[in-house]
Amino acid sequence: MIQFNLLPDVKLQYMKARYRQRLAVTISFLVSGFFLVVMVLLFFFVRVGQTHHMNSLSSDIEATTNQLKETQDLDKILTIQNQLNSLPALHNNKVISSRLFDYLVQLTPKQATISDATLDFELGTINIKGNADSLGTVNKFTDTLKFTDYKSGGAAPLEGKAFSNVVLKSFSITGPEAAGQANKQITYEIDLNFDPNIFANLLDENGKSTDLTLTIPNIISTRSELEKPASLFEAQPNEETGASQ
Repeated sequence: MIQFNLLPDVKLQYMKARYRQRLAVTISFLVSGFFLVVMVLLFFFVRVGQTHHMNSLSSDIEATTNQLKETQDLDKILTIQNQLNSLPALHNNKVISSRLFDYLVQLTPKQATISDATLDFELGTINIKGNADSLGTVNKFTDTLKFTDYKSGGAAPLEGKAFSNVVLKSFSITGPEAAGQANKQITYEIDLNFDPNIFANLLDENGKSTDLTLTIPNIISTRSELEKPASLFEAQPNEETGASQ
């Protein structure tokens, strides 16, 4: 079978152009429809979905808040949690009160004992009560406290006077002093302020504790060099006769 194309070339070109035009319009409508659907979905999500999500979150927050309010001793629980978080700082800033015994052993003369020692960190004071064989020993003990220095270890050592405002608050003589017998005993009370560094937990650049030593003047021979410190503490006797200063 033989076919003849009787359409001129211009007509063919026109029909192809119309076909391409319809195809472009169809594709444009499809793309526009797609973006229109996307815009509608986004609008729905913003106006409806997010609103519902925010309402849901608000309900969850309110429910959780009410649950926390119903928890017994919530304030105490939160306080304990805060205290746990502050433990490292508290550990670094703690005072080492156990050093007091070592200091007293180093400072107290052989001829003196201590019946009571009170350490007050808030006021920064120490009160010492005890007994001695003579008033001269008490005075030397007081002078030793006045001139004792301290020095810490580490790359940046601290140093200074360990004690200040050292005062022999009172003393009394017990025993038959008037009769001139040799078994008399002196009771004394000394007040002083201390430098906070001597009880501080000093740390070096690596965060490790550093040693702190006292430099004691050569006024008396202390019991830390002459005998065991077990006899440092002794009860005060009852006063029979006495004087005060």
